[in-house]
Amino acid sequence: MIGKIISGSSFAGTVGYVTKEQSRILSAEGVTPPDIREMMQDFKDQTLLNPRIKNAVGHISLSFSSKDAPRMTDALMTQIAKEYMQRMGITDTQYLLVRHLDQPHPHCHLVYNRIGNNGQTISDRNIKIRNAKVCRALTEKYELHLAPGKESVCQEHLREPDKTKYEIYDAIKTCLSNCGNWDDLKLRLKEYGIAMRYKYCGSTNQKQGVLFSKNGFEFSGSKIDRQFSYSKLNRHFTQAQQQTQYRTTLAKGFHAAIGNYRSAYTDLFGNAGGSGNKRPIANDSINFGGNIGTLPLPPNDSPIGLSAAQLRRKPGESSEEHIARITALLNTVAEAMAVAAMERKRKLRDQKENKPKMKL
Repeated sequence: MIGKIISGSSFAGTVGYVTKEQSRILSAEGVTPPDIREMMQDFKDQTLLNPRIKNAVGHISLSFSSKDAPRMTDALMTQIAKEYMQRMGITDTQYLLVRHLDQPHPHCHLVYNRIGNNGQTISDRNIKIRNAKVCRALTEKYELHLAPGKESVCQEHLREPDKTKYEIYDAIKTCLSNCGNWDDLKLRLKEYGIAMRYKYCGSTNQKQGVLFSKNGFEFSGSKIDRQFSYSKLNRHFTQAQQQTQYRTTLAKGFHAAIGNYRSAYTDLFGNAGGSGNKRPIANDSINFGGNIGTLPLPPNDSPIGLSAAQLRRKPGESSEEHIARITALLNTVAEAMAVAAMERKRKLRDQKENKPKMKL
């Protein structure tokens, strides 16, 4: 279940919209359906109780997953909508609840007067935060599925400007994974006929928002989707750049570890099973492929142990974690082999120096 807060400037336009074709009135209070003009007038008359409120129109759509359609009867939808109103503090006021039948997923529209029956104001403070919490609570209480996301919306039935908004959403979603910065995104969106510009703070150069436009319509990133607000996109690009730098550093460290390992291996064991100079012994090497190729492993009788199993990727291990782990392992083994090679050279030198000289 998802609730969407919709702005409305007049009861005439809002009531006219929600009572369009393929709709059914579920419940009403303080207004007299089904006559549209009479309902409009009923809402307007009550606004006279508190003329200080500039916008008295309350309009919220409640959407349910298509998976809930078999059980979403008019009675259940009305029950959930009324409990939603109670939890949101929309009480003691006029309202009109209308179910729309033009989409595959069940949904209804709630129109209410923000001026209550006694002239009190129905607060809209933090309404979006309260709406999200109430929808989540009712979804859990009635064991509902989450309403379909933007990817599941049947865009063929959308009207403007929603049609263009969803086109921009799809384009950003498609391009973002291949974009490392704002310039990349702007260039790729241009291929979809979408323009991008920034919104600045006053007359300064400080960016505080991003706007996307197509077909004569322009939307802020957050209106396209919350994940496309300027701050969240900027965070995405910052993290992407950090990830790229980390991977580059990781790759350099890995190749350096491979070089150190090969050099230490040659000093200790010679070229047997090395980088291709001689044919590797079975089970004594591991093939990394690419420009790394085959890496020789220490002989089984060597005090320095390293197996192919240790170098393979573990279940659940990310590629970055794998590379970091085997880089550290190769460096450790290379250091041990270097120490062993030095110790062997020392022993050979000592043996040579202590060898008795032949008398002439």
